[in-house]
Amino acid sequence: MTPQSEAPDFAALGLPQPLVRALAKAGITTPFEIQQATVPDALAGRDVLGRGQTGSGKTLAFGLPVLARVSAGGRARPLHPKALILVPTRELAMQVNDALMPLGKSVGVFLKTAVGGVPYDRQIDSLRRGVEVIVATPGRLGDLIERGVCRLDDIEVTVLDEADQMADMGFLPEVTQLLAKTPANAQRLLFSATLDGDVDALVKRFMTDPVTHSTAPSTAAVSTMDHHLLLIPPHDKFAVTASIAAREGRTMMFARTQMGVDRLVEQLAAVGVRAGGLHGGKTQSVRTRTLAEFKEGRMNVLVATDVAARGIHVDGVSLVVHIDPPKDPKDYLHRAGRTARAGESGAVATLVLPKQRRTTLAMMQKAGVEPAEARVRVGDPALAELTGAVEPSGVPVVNEPQHRTERPRGERRYGDRPQGERRYGDRPQGERRFGDRPQGERRYGDRPQGERRYGDRPQGERTGGTERGAGEWRSSGERRAPFRQDDRRQGDRPRFGERRPARTH
Repeated sequence: MTPQSEAPDFAALGLPQPLVRALAKAGITTPFEIQQATVPDALAGRDVLGRGQTGSGKTLAFGLPVLARVSAGGRARPLHPKALILVPTRELAMQVNDALMPLGKSVGVFLKTAVGGVPYDRQIDSLRRGVEVIVATPGRLGDLIERGVCRLDDIEVTVLDEADQMADMGFLPEVTQLLAKTPANAQRLLFSATLDGDVDALVKRFMTDPVTHSTAPSTAAVSTMDHHLLLIPPHDKFAVTASIAAREGRTMMFARTQMGVDRLVEQLAAVGVRAGGLHGGKTQSVRTRTLAEFKEGRMNVLVATDVAARGIHVDGVSLVVHIDPPKDPKDYLHRAGRTARAGESGAVATLVLPKQRRTTLAMMQKAGVEPAEARVRVGDPALAELTGAVEPSGVPVVNEPQHRTERPRGERRYGDRPQGERRYGDRPQGERRFGDRPQGERRYGDRPQGERRYGDRPQGERTGGTERGAGEWRSSGERRAPFRQDDRRQGDRPRFGERRPARTH
Protein backbone atom coordinates (compact mmCIF):
# COMPACT_ATOMS: atom_id res chain seq x y z
CA MET A 1 0.00 0.00 0.00
CA THR A 2 1.36 3.42 -0.86
CA PRO A 3 2.49 5.64 1.99
CA GLN A 4 0.34 8.69 2.71
CA SER A 5 1.93 12.02 1.83
CA GLU A 6 0.63 13.62 5.05
CA ALA A 7 1.80 10.71 7.17
CA PRO A 8 4.15 11.39 10.06
CA ASP A 9 7.79 10.41 9.77
CA PHE A 10 9.34 7.61 11.82
CA ALA A 11 10.54 9.94 14.55
CA ALA A 12 6.95 11.00 15.20
CA LEU A 13 6.04 7.36 15.83
CA GLY A 14 8.35 7.34 18.86
CA LEU A 15 11.36 5.48 17.46
CA PRO A 16 14.84 6.28 18.82
CA GLN A 17 16.94 8.63 16.70
CA PRO A 18 19.65 6.09 15.78
CA LEU A 19 16.95 3.94 14.14
CA VAL A 20 15.41 6.95 12.38
CA ARG A 21 18.82 7.92 10.98
CA ALA A 22 19.51 4.32 9.84
CA LEU A 23 16.16 4.26 8.05
CA ALA A 24 16.87 7.58 6.33
CA LYS A 25 20.28 6.31 5.25
CA ALA A 26 18.51 3.36 3.60
CA GLY A 27 16.13 5.77 1.85
CA ILE A 28 13.13 4.90 4.07
CA THR A 29 11.59 8.11 5.35
CA THR A 30 7.80 7.71 5.35
CA PRO A 31 6.02 4.87 7.13
CA PHE A 32 3.40 2.71 5.45
CA GLU A 33 -0.11 2.45 6.79
CA ILE A 34 0.45 -0.77 8.76
CA GLN A 35 3.58 0.77 10.32
CA GLN A 36 1.77 3.96 11.30
CA ALA A 37 -0.96 1.89 12.95
CA THR A 38 1.08 -0.68 14.87
CA VAL A 39 4.44 0.89 15.81
CA PRO A 40 3.15 3.28 18.54
CA ASP A 41 1.17 0.53 20.30
CA ALA A 42 4.04 -1.92 20.03
CA LEU A 43 6.49 0.64 21.45
CA ALA A 44 4.07 1.15 24.35
CA GLY A 45 4.31 -2.54 25.23
CA ARG A 46 0.85 -3.60 24.01
CA ASP A 47 0.16 -6.96 22.43
CA VAL A 48 -0.61 -6.24 18.78
CA LEU A 49 -2.56 -8.09 16.11
CA GLY A 50 -1.69 -6.80 12.65
CA ARG A 51 -3.56 -7.90 9.55
CA GLY A 52 -2.25 -6.67 6.24
CA GLN A 53 -1.82 -7.89 2.73
CA THR A 54 1.53 -9.20 1.67
CA GLY A 55 3.95 -6.45 0.68
CA SER A 56 2.33 -3.92 3.00
CA GLY A 57 5.44 -3.33 5.15
CA LYS A 58 4.83 -5.78 8.00
CA THR A 59 8.53 -6.57 8.50
CA LEU A 60 9.35 -3.05 9.67
CA ALA A 61 6.01 -2.84 11.50
CA PHE A 62 7.19 -5.45 13.98
CA GLY A 63 10.95 -5.18 13.45
CA LEU A 64 11.34 -1.54 14.47
CA PRO A 65 9.57 -1.90 17.86
CA VAL A 66 11.54 -5.09 18.58
CA LEU A 67 14.89 -3.38 17.91
CA ALA A 68 13.89 -0.31 19.93
CA ARG A 69 12.83 -2.36 22.96
CA VAL A 70 15.78 -4.77 22.94
CA SER A 71 18.37 -2.01 22.49
CA ALA A 72 17.20 -0.34 25.70
CA GLY A 73 18.05 -3.36 27.87
CA GLY A 74 21.73 -4.05 27.14
CA ARG A 75 23.41 -7.15 25.76
CA ALA A 76 21.90 -10.62 25.89
CA ARG A 77 23.26 -13.36 28.13
CA PRO A 78 24.88 -16.37 26.42
CA LEU A 79 22.25 -18.83 25.17
CA HIS A 80 19.45 -16.43 26.21
CA PRO A 81 18.09 -14.30 23.33
CA LYS A 82 15.88 -11.37 24.30
CA ALA A 83 13.53 -11.36 21.30
CA LEU A 84 12.13 -14.13 19.13
CA ILE A 85 10.75 -13.76 15.59
CA LEU A 86 9.07 -16.95 14.35
CA VAL A 87 8.48 -17.37 10.61
CA PRO A 88 7.25 -20.33 8.51
CA THR A 89 10.11 -20.73 5.99
CA ARG A 90 13.88 -20.41 5.72
CA GLU A 91 13.65 -17.86 2.92
CA LEU A 92 11.38 -15.61 4.96
CA ALA A 93 13.71 -15.90 7.97
CA MET A 94 16.67 -14.75 5.87
CA GLN A 95 14.61 -12.00 4.31
CA VAL A 96 13.58 -10.65 7.73
CA ASN A 97 17.15 -10.95 8.99
CA ASP A 98 18.55 -9.09 5.95
CA ALA A 99 16.01 -6.28 6.40
CA LEU A 100 16.64 -5.80 10.13
CA MET A 101 20.36 -6.50 10.52
CA PRO A 102 21.62 -3.10 9.26
CA LEU A 103 19.08 -1.34 11.48
CA GLY A 104 20.07 -3.48 14.45
CA LYS A 105 23.72 -2.52 14.06
CA SER A 106 22.77 1.13 14.44
CA VAL A 107 21.48 0.44 17.98
CA GLY A 108 23.91 -2.31 19.01
CA VAL A 109 21.51 -5.22 18.52
CA PHE A 110 22.74 -8.49 17.02
CA LEU A 111 20.46 -10.83 15.06
CA LYS A 112 20.90 -14.45 14.03
CA THR A 113 18.82 -16.83 11.95
CA ALA A 114 18.07 -20.36 13.17
CA VAL A 115 16.75 -22.34 10.22
CA GLY A 116 16.99 -25.90 8.95
CA GLY A 117 19.04 -27.03 5.99
CA VAL A 118 22.27 -25.42 7.27
CA PRO A 119 24.87 -26.61 9.81
CA TYR A 120 24.22 -26.06 13.50
CA ASP A 121 27.75 -24.85 14.31
CA ARG A 122 27.45 -21.16 13.50
CA GLN A 123 24.02 -20.88 15.04
CA ILE A 124 25.26 -22.47 18.27
CA ASP A 125 28.40 -20.29 18.34
CA SER A 126 26.30 -17.12 17.98
CA LEU A 127 23.98 -18.19 20.78
CA ARG A 128 26.95 -18.94 23.06
CA ARG A 129 28.40 -15.50 22.38
CA GLY A 130 25.03 -13.90 23.05
CA VAL A 131 22.53 -12.69 20.45
CA GLU A 132 19.67 -10.30 21.16
CA VAL A 133 17.21 -11.30 18.41
CA ILE A 134 16.80 -14.77 16.93
CA VAL A 135 14.84 -15.15 13.69
CA ALA A 136 13.81 -18.78 13.51
CA THR A 137 11.68 -21.45 11.93
CA PRO A 138 9.84 -23.58 14.51
CA GLY A 139 11.58 -26.86 13.73
CA ARG A 140 15.19 -25.66 14.04
CA LEU A 141 14.49 -23.58 17.14
CA GLY A 142 12.96 -26.64 18.81
CA ASP A 143 16.11 -28.65 17.95
CA LEU A 144 18.39 -25.99 19.46
CA ILE A 145 16.33 -25.93 22.65
CA GLU A 146 16.51 -29.74 22.92
CA ARG A 147 20.30 -29.54 22.53
CA GLY A 148 20.41 -27.13 25.47
CA VAL A 149 22.00 -24.29 23.47
CA CYS A 150 19.01 -21.94 23.46
CA ARG A 151 16.70 -20.93 26.29
CA LEU A 152 13.67 -18.67 26.07
CA ASP A 153 13.59 -17.54 29.72
CA ASP A 154 14.79 -14.00 28.87
CA ILE A 155 12.42 -13.38 25.93
CA GLU A 156 10.89 -9.91 26.24
CA VAL A 157 8.97 -9.83 22.96
CA THR A 158 7.83 -12.59 20.58
CA VAL A 159 6.74 -12.02 16.98
CA LEU A 160 4.73 -14.45 14.86
CA ASP A 161 5.07 -13.42 11.23
CA GLU A 162 2.79 -14.94 8.58
CA ALA A 163 0.89 -16.75 11.33
CA ASP A 164 -1.80 -18.00 8.96
CA GLN A 165 0.83 -19.64 6.79
CA MET A 166 2.34 -21.41 9.79
CA ALA A 167 -1.14 -22.73 10.59
CA ASP A 168 -1.65 -23.89 7.00
CA MET A 169 1.72 -25.67 7.04
CA GLY A 170 0.92 -27.56 10.24
CA PHE A 171 3.36 -25.76 12.53
CA LEU A 172 0.87 -24.78 15.24
CA PRO A 173 1.80 -27.60 17.68
CA GLU A 174 5.48 -26.56 17.55
CA VAL A 175 4.57 -22.86 17.77
CA THR A 176 2.36 -23.52 20.79
CA GLN A 177 5.16 -25.41 22.57
CA LEU A 178 7.66 -22.63 21.87
CA LEU A 179 5.33 -19.84 23.04
CA ALA A 180 4.70 -21.80 26.23
CA LYS A 181 8.45 -21.66 26.99
CA THR A 182 8.51 -17.84 26.89
CA PRO A 183 7.64 -15.78 29.99
CA ALA A 184 3.90 -15.35 30.45
CA ASN A 185 4.25 -11.56 30.76
CA ALA A 186 6.30 -11.17 27.55
CA GLN A 187 4.96 -8.93 24.81
CA ARG A 188 3.58 -10.67 21.73
CA LEU A 189 3.09 -9.31 18.22
CA LEU A 190 1.21 -11.38 15.65
CA PHE A 191 1.04 -10.47 11.97
CA SER A 192 -1.03 -12.34 9.44
CA ALA A 193 -2.99 -11.89 6.23
CA THR A 194 -6.00 -13.47 7.95
CA LEU A 195 -6.98 -13.82 11.60
CA ASP A 196 -9.31 -16.79 11.60
CA GLY A 197 -9.56 -20.38 12.85
CA ASP A 198 -6.29 -21.71 14.22
CA VAL A 199 -4.70 -18.28 14.40
CA ASP A 200 -7.56 -17.12 16.62
CA ALA A 201 -6.86 -20.03 19.00
CA LEU A 202 -3.27 -18.80 19.41
CA VAL A 203 -4.49 -15.27 20.06
CA LYS A 204 -6.87 -16.38 22.80
CA ARG A 205 -4.28 -18.50 24.58
CA PHE A 206 -1.16 -16.34 24.44
CA MET A 207 -2.15 -12.70 23.94
CA THR A 208 -3.38 -10.30 26.60
CA ASP A 209 -5.91 -7.64 25.59
CA PRO A 210 -4.43 -7.29 22.10
CA VAL A 211 -5.08 -4.23 19.97
CA THR A 212 -6.00 -5.09 16.37
CA HIS A 213 -4.93 -3.11 13.34
CA SER A 214 -6.20 -4.17 9.94
CA THR A 215 -5.16 -2.51 6.71
CA ALA A 216 -6.82 -4.93 4.28
CA PRO A 217 -10.05 -6.88 3.93
CA SER A 218 -9.84 -10.52 4.93
CA THR A 219 -9.84 -11.58 1.25
CA ALA A 220 -6.75 -9.42 0.68
CA ALA A 221 -7.65 -8.95 -2.99
CA VAL A 222 -5.20 -6.35 -4.19
CA SER A 223 -6.77 -3.71 -6.42
CA THR A 224 -3.55 -3.00 -8.28
CA MET A 225 -3.47 -6.56 -9.73
CA ASP A 226 -4.99 -7.62 -13.03
CA HIS A 227 -6.32 -11.18 -12.76
CA HIS A 228 -6.63 -13.31 -15.91
CA LEU A 229 -8.03 -16.78 -16.34
CA LEU A 230 -6.53 -18.21 -19.53
CA LEU A 231 -8.42 -21.18 -21.00
CA ILE A 232 -5.97 -23.29 -23.04
CA PRO A 233 -6.13 -26.60 -24.95
CA PRO A 234 -4.37 -29.41 -23.04
CA HIS A 235 -1.80 -30.03 -25.80
CA ASP A 236 -0.83 -26.33 -25.82
CA LYS A 237 -0.07 -26.01 -22.11
CA PHE A 238 3.72 -26.18 -22.25
CA ALA A 239 3.97 -24.12 -25.44
CA VAL A 240 1.88 -21.37 -23.81
CA THR A 241 3.94 -21.62 -20.61
CA ALA A 242 7.24 -21.34 -22.53
CA SER A 243 6.09 -18.30 -24.51
CA ILE A 244 5.03 -16.54 -21.30
CA ALA A 245 8.34 -17.44 -19.63
CA ALA A 246 10.24 -15.93 -22.58
CA ARG A 247 8.63 -12.51 -22.01
CA GLU A 248 10.51 -9.41 -20.92
CA GLY A 249 10.29 -8.73 -17.20
CA ARG A 250 10.48 -10.70 -13.97
CA THR A 251 8.08 -13.64 -13.76
CA MET A 252 7.19 -16.08 -10.97
CA MET A 253 5.54 -19.38 -11.89
CA PHE A 254 3.92 -21.79 -9.46
CA ALA A 255 3.64 -25.57 -9.82
CA ARG A 256 1.94 -27.95 -7.44
CA THR A 257 4.78 -30.43 -6.80
CA GLN A 258 8.56 -30.46 -6.49
CA MET A 259 8.79 -32.84 -9.44
CA GLY A 260 6.65 -30.46 -11.49
CA VAL A 261 9.01 -27.58 -10.66
CA ASP A 262 12.13 -29.50 -11.70
CA ARG A 263 10.52 -30.82 -14.87
CA LEU A 264 9.36 -27.38 -15.98
CA VAL A 265 12.80 -25.83 -15.34
CA GLU A 266 14.41 -28.51 -17.54
CA GLN A 267 11.80 -28.14 -20.28
CA LEU A 268 12.18 -24.36 -20.35
CA ALA A 269 15.96 -24.67 -20.58
CA ALA A 270 15.55 -26.99 -23.59
CA VAL A 271 13.66 -24.30 -25.53
CA GLY A 272 15.97 -21.44 -24.58
CA VAL A 273 14.52 -20.00 -21.34
CA ARG A 274 16.74 -19.96 -18.26
CA ALA A 275 14.70 -20.47 -15.10
CA GLY A 276 15.46 -21.34 -11.50
CA GLY A 277 13.60 -23.86 -9.36
CA LEU A 278 12.70 -23.32 -5.72
CA HIS A 279 11.23 -26.02 -3.48
CA GLY A 280 11.78 -27.72 -0.16
CA GLY A 281 13.69 -30.64 -1.64
CA LYS A 282 16.69 -28.48 -2.54
CA THR A 283 19.53 -27.70 -0.14
CA GLN A 284 19.48 -24.34 1.57
CA SER A 285 22.60 -23.17 -0.26
CA VAL A 286 20.96 -23.91 -3.63
CA ARG A 287 17.73 -22.17 -2.57
CA THR A 288 19.65 -19.11 -1.41
CA ARG A 289 21.71 -18.94 -4.62
CA THR A 290 18.66 -19.37 -6.85
CA LEU A 291 16.74 -16.65 -5.06
CA ALA A 292 19.76 -14.31 -5.21
CA GLU A 293 20.10 -14.81 -8.98
CA PHE A 294 16.41 -14.02 -9.41
CA LYS A 295 16.60 -10.90 -7.23
CA GLU A 296 19.73 -9.65 -8.98
CA GLY A 297 18.23 -10.15 -12.45
CA ARG A 298 20.62 -12.86 -13.63
CA MET A 299 17.53 -14.85 -14.54
CA ASN A 300 14.00 -13.56 -15.06
CA VAL A 301 11.95 -16.67 -14.30
CA LEU A 302 11.51 -18.42 -10.95
CA VAL A 303 9.45 -21.62 -10.75
CA ALA A 304 8.39 -22.51 -7.20
CA THR A 305 6.07 -24.53 -5.01
CA ASP A 306 3.71 -22.84 -2.58
CA VAL A 307 5.74 -23.74 0.51
CA ALA A 308 9.10 -22.51 -0.81
CA ALA A 309 7.71 -19.14 -1.92
CA ARG A 310 5.79 -18.30 1.26
CA GLY A 311 6.48 -14.71 2.21
CA ILE A 312 9.27 -14.17 -0.32
CA HIS A 313 9.68 -10.53 -1.29
CA VAL A 314 11.32 -9.76 -4.62
CA ASP A 315 10.98 -6.30 -6.10
CA GLY A 316 9.79 -5.88 -9.66
CA VAL A 317 7.86 -9.13 -10.19
CA SER A 318 5.42 -7.97 -12.86
CA LEU A 319 3.67 -11.28 -13.55
CA VAL A 320 2.66 -14.30 -11.47
CA VAL A 321 1.58 -17.42 -13.38
CA HIS A 322 -0.34 -20.32 -11.86
CA ILE A 323 0.86 -23.23 -13.99
CA ASP A 324 -1.21 -25.53 -11.77
CA PRO A 325 -4.28 -23.70 -10.36
CA PRO A 326 -4.29 -23.88 -6.56
CA LYS A 327 -7.20 -25.52 -4.76
CA ASP A 328 -7.15 -23.23 -1.72
CA PRO A 329 -8.08 -19.53 -2.07
CA LYS A 330 -5.38 -18.67 0.50
CA ASP A 331 -2.75 -20.26 -1.72
CA TYR A 332 -4.01 -18.20 -4.64
CA LEU A 333 -3.69 -14.98 -2.65
CA HIS A 334 -0.23 -15.86 -1.32
CA ARG A 335 0.99 -16.64 -4.82
CA ALA A 336 -0.61 -13.53 -6.28
CA GLY A 337 0.94 -11.45 -3.52
CA ARG A 338 4.41 -11.91 -5.06
CA THR A 339 3.44 -9.12 -7.48
CA ALA A 340 1.89 -5.67 -6.96
CA ARG A 341 3.91 -5.22 -3.77
CA ALA A 342 4.24 -1.93 -1.92
CA GLY A 343 2.06 -0.03 -4.35
CA GLU A 344 3.45 -1.44 -7.59
CA SER A 345 1.16 -2.82 -10.26
CA GLY A 346 1.21 -6.37 -11.54
CA ALA A 347 -0.71 -9.13 -13.27
CA VAL A 348 -1.74 -12.65 -12.31
CA ALA A 349 -2.46 -15.31 -14.93
CA THR A 350 -3.97 -18.73 -14.22
CA LEU A 351 -3.61 -21.42 -16.88
CA VAL A 352 -6.79 -23.48 -16.88
CA LEU A 353 -7.69 -26.57 -18.88
CA PRO A 354 -11.35 -26.91 -19.89
CA LYS A 355 -12.10 -29.49 -17.19
CA GLN A 356 -10.59 -27.20 -14.49
CA ARG A 357 -12.64 -24.11 -15.31
CA ARG A 358 -15.58 -24.59 -12.94
CA THR A 359 -13.56 -25.49 -9.82
CA THR A 360 -10.98 -22.75 -10.50
CA LEU A 361 -13.65 -20.07 -10.85
CA ALA A 362 -15.26 -21.20 -7.58
CA MET A 363 -11.89 -21.01 -5.80
CA MET A 364 -11.18 -17.53 -7.15
CA GLN A 365 -14.62 -16.33 -6.09
CA LYS A 366 -13.84 -17.43 -2.51
CA ALA A 367 -10.59 -15.47 -2.78
CA GLY A 368 -12.55 -12.36 -3.70
CA VAL A 369 -11.18 -12.25 -7.25
CA GLU A 370 -13.16 -11.76 -10.44
CA PRO A 371 -10.79 -12.64 -13.28
CA ALA A 372 -11.08 -11.67 -16.92
CA GLU A 373 -11.50 -14.85 -18.97
CA ALA A 374 -9.87 -15.43 -22.34
CA ARG A 375 -9.44 -18.44 -24.61
CA VAL A 376 -5.90 -18.48 -25.96
CA ARG A 377 -3.55 -20.72 -27.92
CA VAL A 378 0.15 -20.47 -28.49
CA GLY A 379 0.88 -17.60 -30.89
CA ASP A 380 -2.42 -15.77 -30.28
CA PRO A 381 -2.11 -11.97 -30.27
CA ALA A 382 -4.40 -11.96 -27.19
CA LEU A 383 -1.84 -14.03 -25.26
CA ALA A 384 0.93 -11.62 -26.13
CA GLU A 385 -1.23 -8.64 -25.21
CA LEU A 386 -2.24 -10.02 -21.81
CA THR A 387 1.10 -11.47 -20.69
CA GLY A 388 3.79 -10.16 -23.03
CA ALA A 389 4.38 -13.70 -24.38
CA VAL A 390 6.93 -14.14 -27.17
CA GLU A 391 8.30 -17.16 -28.97
CA PRO A 392 11.31 -18.67 -27.13
CA SER A 393 14.66 -18.71 -28.92
CA GLY A 394 14.77 -22.51 -29.16
CA VAL A 395 18.50 -22.50 -28.34
CA PRO A 396 18.99 -24.72 -25.26
CA VAL A 397 20.54 -23.08 -22.22
CA VAL A 398 22.67 -24.86 -19.66
CA ASN A 399 21.55 -24.37 -16.09
CA GLU A 400 24.27 -24.45 -13.44
CA PRO A 401 24.33 -27.58 -11.26
CA GLN A 402 21.73 -27.19 -8.52
CA HIS A 403 22.69 -30.02 -6.19
CA ARG A 404 25.54 -29.62 -3.78
CA THR A 405 27.21 -32.80 -5.06
CA GLU A 406 27.03 -31.72 -8.69
CA ARG A 407 29.96 -29.92 -10.33
CA PRO A 408 31.22 -29.30 -13.82
CA ARG A 409 33.20 -32.16 -15.29
CA GLY A 410 36.89 -31.72 -14.60
CA GLU A 411 36.47 -29.20 -11.76
CA ARG A 412 38.88 -29.90 -8.90
CA ARG A 413 37.94 -29.60 -5.25
CA TYR A 414 39.95 -29.83 -2.07
CA GLY A 415 41.17 -33.41 -1.83
CA ASP A 416 40.93 -34.13 -5.55
CA ARG A 417 44.05 -34.91 -7.57
CA PRO A 418 44.75 -35.03 -11.28
CA GLN A 419 44.46 -38.42 -12.90
CA GLY A 420 47.80 -40.20 -12.66
CA GLU A 421 49.22 -38.03 -9.84
CA ARG A 422 51.24 -40.12 -7.36
CA ARG A 423 50.88 -39.81 -3.62
CA TYR A 424 52.83 -41.27 -0.74
CA GLY A 425 52.25 -45.02 -0.84
CA ASP A 426 51.32 -45.16 -4.52
CA ARG A 427 53.55 -47.09 -6.94
CA PRO A 428 53.68 -47.39 -10.69
CA GLN A 429 52.01 -50.40 -12.21
CA GLY A 430 54.46 -53.32 -12.27
CA GLU A 431 56.89 -51.92 -9.63
CA ARG A 432 58.17 -54.63 -7.26
CA ARG A 433 58.30 -54.20 -3.51
CA PHE A 434 59.95 -56.23 -0.77
CA GLY A 435 58.04 -59.48 -0.56
CA ASP A 436 56.70 -59.39 -4.10
CA ARG A 437 57.80 -62.13 -6.50
CA PRO A 438 57.53 -62.62 -10.24
CA GLN A 439 54.73 -64.82 -11.44
CA GLY A 440 55.85 -68.47 -11.39
CA GLU A 441 58.79 -68.04 -8.97
CA ARG A 442 59.07 -70.92 -6.48
CA ARG A 443 59.45 -70.48 -2.74
CA TYR A 444 60.26 -72.90 0.06
CA GLY A 445 57.29 -75.25 0.37
CA ASP A 446 56.05 -74.73 -3.18
CA ARG A 447 56.01 -77.72 -5.49
CA PRO A 448 55.66 -78.08 -9.24
CA GLN A 449 52.19 -78.86 -10.47
CA GLY A 450 51.64 -82.64 -10.52
CA GLU A 451 54.42 -83.57 -8.04
CA ARG A 452 53.34 -86.32 -5.61
CA ARG A 453 53.87 -86.24 -1.88
CA TYR A 454 53.62 -88.96 0.74
CA GLY A 455 50.03 -90.16 0.90
CA ASP A 456 49.02 -88.75 -2.50
CA ARG A 457 47.46 -91.14 -5.01
CA PRO A 458 47.67 -90.86 -8.76
CA GLN A 459 44.55 -89.36 -10.31
CA GLY A 460 42.14 -92.07 -11.31
CA GLU A 461 43.28 -94.77 -8.78
CA ARG A 462 40.23 -96.47 -7.35
CA THR A 463 39.85 -97.24 -3.67
CA GLY A 464 37.30 -98.99 -1.52
CA GLY A 465 37.50 -102.68 -0.53
CA THR A 466 34.23 -103.64 -2.19
CA GLU A 467 35.45 -102.53 -5.59
CA ARG A 468 39.00 -103.96 -5.57
CA GLY A 469 39.15 -107.19 -7.48
CA ALA A 470 40.99 -109.07 -10.15
CA GLY A 471 41.30 -107.26 -13.40
CA GLU A 472 41.28 -103.66 -11.93
CA TRP A 473 43.59 -101.26 -13.70
CA ARG A 474 45.60 -98.52 -12.06
CA SER A 475 45.95 -95.11 -13.74
CA SER A 476 49.50 -95.97 -14.84
CA GLY A 477 48.22 -98.92 -16.84
CA GLU A 478 49.68 -101.50 -14.41
CA ARG A 479 47.40 -104.51 -13.82
CA ARG A 480 47.15 -105.09 -10.13
CA ALA A 481 46.99 -108.41 -8.31
CA PRO A 482 43.70 -109.79 -7.01
CA PHE A 483 42.56 -108.42 -3.69
CA ARG A 484 44.11 -109.89 -0.59
CA GLN A 485 43.34 -109.33 3.08
CA ASP A 486 46.65 -107.61 3.64
CA ASP A 487 46.13 -105.41 0.58
CA ARG A 488 43.86 -103.09 2.53
CA ARG A 489 45.11 -99.72 3.48
CA GLN A 490 44.80 -98.03 6.81
CA GLY A 491 41.25 -96.82 7.29
CA ASP A 492 39.64 -99.23 4.80
CA ARG A 493 36.57 -101.02 6.20
CA PRO A 494 36.16 -104.87 6.08
CA ARG A 495 34.12 -106.24 3.22
CA PHE A 496 30.61 -107.48 3.88
CA GLY A 497 30.75 -110.79 5.75
CA GLU A 498 34.49 -110.53 6.39
CA ARG A 499 35.64 -111.23 9.91
CA ARG A 500 37.67 -108.60 11.61
CA PRO A 501 41.10 -109.65 12.80
CA ALA A 502 41.26 -110.46 16.45
CA ARG A 503 42.62 -107.65 18.57
CA THR A 504 45.86 -108.33 20.36
CA HIS A 505 46.38 -106.76 23.68
